[in-house]
Amino acid sequence: MKFTAKQLAEVLGGSVEGDPKATVTSFAKIEQGKTGQLCFFANPKYEHYVYKSKASVILVNNDFAPKEPVAATLVRVPNAYDALADLLKYVNDQKKAYRRHRGRCCIAWSAKIGKRVWVGNFVTIGKKAQVGECTRIFDNVTIGEGARIGSHCIIYPGVHIFPGSVIGDRVILHAGCIIGDDGFGNAPQPDGSWKKIEHVGNVIIGNDVEIGSNTTVDRAPMESTIIHDGVRIDNLCQIAHNVEVGENTAMAALTGVAGSTKIGKGCIFAGQVGIAGHIKIADRTTVGAQSGIIGNVRTPGQTLLGMPAIDHKTFLKSYAKFKQSGEE
Repeated sequence: MKFTAKQLAEVLGGSVEGDPKATVTSFAKIEQGKTGQLCFFANPKYEHYVYKSKASVILVNNDFAPKEPVAATLVRVPNAYDALADLLKYVNDQKKAYRRHRGRCCIAWSAKIGKRVWVGNFVTIGKKAQVGECTRIFDNVTIGEGARIGSHCIIYPGVHIFPGSVIGDRVILHAGCIIGDDGFGNAPQPDGSWKKIEHVGNVIIGNDVEIGSNTTVDRAPMESTIIHDGVRIDNLCQIAHNVEVGENTAMAALTGVAGSTKIGKGCIFAGQVGIAGHIKIADRTTVGAQSGIIGNVRTPGQTLLGMPAIDHKTFLKSYAKFKQSGEE
């Protein structure tokens, strides 16, 4: 990576304040910037670093008004945080190298591989599987028979995509995640043992979804487990069979969703949230860390805390009384 301030402004649709020839070759945090590095300023509590930074270029919002002299060249953009995301993507795209395969992989003759697909070492692609154009598949990935993967996806090392799974465009699957494994279905028997329930459904993942490392999305016994467009799922989450996750919902690490639950659009689940099975959660529900949802959430836009999860204001009042009782 090597950019002048002028080039950065052209890529990001911004303007230069200072030396347009100032050159950067790497990124750094605003508090650690050095000569030749690019930083960004978006959070007001870090403003004092702008005046102290030794970085060559700093991305700032258009409305930033310095209170002291700034040594660095400023590139002004509508939103510095968004501009940084766009720039990181741009830099990453420039690094892409596409190869059909490295030679140490197993691709079925009946599989359909799109143009400019990159396939790493020890990848297995099953019969009649499909991979869209410009998708990158890293080492030790397995793609099952009949699975379909869209274009411009990134499949990181050790991902396993089971037969029949359907994955949309621009999906990112991080290392070790499992798509389409058996759900947890067992029927109790009179003698106290368990009889396995076979799962013959699949998983459907929409466009622009990102799923973190070592997260599992189970396939349904029948029909589909569905992850809609724009969903973000962190590392080490569990999405059980027949779950449906609405558009643009986000889940932090260690969230677990039991079977057949329907989650609305635009919900946010903090770390270690537990969600019972066979319930419905309304759109734009926000749930605090380590909370547990055991019943339907019918009203959209609520913020819930606790176990079982209740309205956050009620929870905080109850918690205050609980603390007071312990002091008596």
